[in-house]
Amino acid sequence: MEAGRREVSVALAGLAARLPRIDPRLYQIAFQATLLCIGVVARDFTLRWEQMALAFAAGLATQILWTRLLGLPRVGVLSAVITCFGLSLLLRADSLWVHPLAACLALSAKFVVRINGKHLFNPANLGVIIGIGLLPGAWVSPGQWGNDLAYAVWFVALGAIVTQRARRWDISWTFLACWLGLVALRVAWLGQSWNIWLHQLGSGALLLFAFFMISDPMTIPNRSTGRAIYALVVAMIAFFWQFVLFKPNALMWALFVATPLVPLLDRWLPASRFVWRAPASSPAPDKRLHAPTLG
Repeated sequence: MEAGRREVSVALAGLAARLPRIDPRLYQIAFQATLLCIGVVARDFTLRWEQMALAFAAGLATQILWTRLLGLPRVGVLSAVITCFGLSLLLRADSLWVHPLAACLALSAKFVVRINGKHLFNPANLGVIIGIGLLPGAWVSPGQWGNDLAYAVWFVALGAIVTQRARRWDISWTFLACWLGLVALRVAWLGQSWNIWLHQLGSGALLLFAFFMISDPMTIPNRSTGRAIYALVVAMIAFFWQFVLFKPNALMWALFVATPLVPLLDRWLPASRFVWRAPASSPAPDKRLHAPTLG
């Protein structure tokens, strides 16, 4: 029995030692895939498999094509996979062509719209905005996630794993604190039931946004102070959009509207730019190759 416990302890220690070497994007992909499967089976997501297949085909082809056109020496597809999963989770459409077109345009923007070596827009956010803003028959359905506290716990737990391994977890928690604080002030001012605030706390759509969209390390300010300011601005815009203008998709539009603030904050509060690091067991990559291909 004692020998068995020692073997289990050794195995767990070995697993813990290996986890930091795993690219954090793989955690996000695994989480998104699990969430999408649960949504299709348990939440009855109105998503056709053809839409998802076309989104992935168009997204990966776009990533590879731009890499070849720009003569980049390596093809990174993890970020493209994350974007395609994000569009599959968030965007809904009546037709088959909306998802692949949104994926193509969103990933193309990574290579075309760049400032100081960083792509400006969060690809998944941009794809959603293109879909609901420009393409007919497209929409986002925040209600598809429900407000199940059990799901909320999983969002927080798994989201924390991804953001901490990307060393940008602070923006997620800052945004949540700002958003929930603003909602709490509104509830207190209007004398409403605190169940409204608890409803926000258990919102799957809110936690998905906080941990897997606004926390994208390639499209947020480099310095922690800048990230805190950015999170506050996004929360304030979203609050105004939802509770003053009474318009839908407040979080998506707030992030899109606030995006031009990122290069200004990077210039005002300079810091080293985030790059995805290769696993410790792999040869050190040439840092000059990171900027055009990763994110």
